[in-house]
Amino acid sequence: MTHLTWKTHELTVGELSQRSGVPASALRFYEREGLIHSRRTSGNQRRYTRDTLRRVAFVRSSQRVGIPLSRIREVLSLFPEDHVLTKEDWARISECWRSDLTDRIEQLENLRDHLTDCIGCGCLSIDKCALANPYDKLGEQGAGARRLLKSCC
Repeated sequence: MTHLTWKTHELTVGELSQRSGVPASALRFYEREGLIHSRRTSGNQRRYTRDTLRRVAFVRSSQRVGIPLSRIREVLSLFPEDHVLTKEDWARISECWRSDLTDRIEQLENLRDHLTDCIGCGCLSIDKCALANPYDKLGEQGAGARRLLKSCC
């Protein structure tokens, strides 16, 4: 186990992984996605500032409550790379995400309330299924594979 002192200003990817509990492959992915940043040494090795630990914790906490990485990236892009996220920052960010979480909670409650009926009926009829097509909303948009039209256009 690598021992870091308070004098350590930069962390290797392995040290950051060990301290944060996040695999190095995930840290490299976070960096490619613009969620965290590093500098490169003359030997092309990554070096992260200590405050990256807080950003990684922020990303993981956000993911745990169901926030997509794209939304996390949006919020982090509002702060300079070297900005250390504070408790006040988290409070402002979480307030922005309140409506997203409320919508997600409503969707999950709807899923919970209709899941037994849907599986129990066995029909999975696209025009009647409360789970796959609540209130036949897709039918209002016209005939054909409505979901496929949205995803490819």
